[in-house]
Amino acid sequence: MRTAVLGATAVLLLAGCGGGGQIGDSGGDVDAKKMVLIPGVTAEPFYISMECGFREAAQAAGYQVDVQAPSKFDSNQQIPIVSGVLANKPGAVLISPTDDTALAGPMKSLKDAGVKVVEVDTALVDTSVAVSSVSSDNEQGGALAARTLAELVGDRTGSVLVLNTKAGTSTTDARARGFETELARHPNLKYAGQQYTDNEPDQAASKVTATLAAYPDLIGVFATNLNTGEGAATGLRNAGKTGAVNLIGFDASPKQVEDLRGGVVQALIAQDPATIGKTGVEHAVAAIEGKEVQRTTETDLVALTKADMESKSEYFYKQEC
Repeated sequence: MRTAVLGATAVLLLAGCGGGGQIGDSGGDVDAKKMVLIPGVTAEPFYISMECGFREAAQAAGYQVDVQAPSKFDSNQQIPIVSGVLANKPGAVLISPTDDTALAGPMKSLKDAGVKVVEVDTALVDTSVAVSSVSSDNEQGGALAARTLAELVGDRTGSVLVLNTKAGTSTTDARARGFETELARHPNLKYAGQQYTDNEPDQAASKVTATLAAYPDLIGVFATNLNTGEGAATGLRNAGKTGAVNLIGFDASPKQVEDLRGGVVQALIAQDPATIGKTGVEHAVAAIEGKEVQRTTETDLVALTKADMESKSEYFYKQEC
């Protein structure tokens, strides 16, 4: 199978505001030498890898760093964290908003206090809040997943399920959209719809079990993130359908890599979370220093299969820095 990599792209420039040292705004002075990362959830390899890139880049630039994450991918847990961070007024906050509208108010409060806000991985619908957004090209990543599935199944026919996390998650919604659009170009593959899992592996497993009963011709499953991928693999394993149904995952956690190596997963669309974290820091520093900032940056995506995965091991996610 051909190697497929989606390259990094940067578009739209925005002038940064403020300067170095102590910078003031309506909420008073902020500590311009402190930077905080608020990922989407704690203890997830994607966000751990992002944190590693964040810590390395921020500390190398002379910043004090802090990382605060909710225990679940839930806006109700993330909003109080944002409020707590606001009270300490760091120079910049890198954040993966867990809802593209619910976090708008809390993040705007950061901005209004003079804190530079950089979105990493996920983003708000409102593009006026953050000085920069850094993520994968998620819609193209979904399309890459559909093309990879089409190559794996060849001329065979069957139904394909999409497992998403939560409605309103900008990244996974874009992946599902890109996948569905590309799947329509392959008439041998029938779209069996999209189901939400609340980002819980157990729910992903049960959704797969139910879909197998409703669609006996199920030939493929696209799991839009790490937790749905791990749960889908469990569901297929429990149903005795490992390998018979092609599972395309998104992300490359240690468990997913193990499943790919063992034939439980047929392909993974891997991101580069460490680079997302590093680039987010670079943009935050530029904004604090009043320099020009790239408003939108898209990082690499690559399709991994069992045949080529070891040659692309730099895309495997970490469990610790």
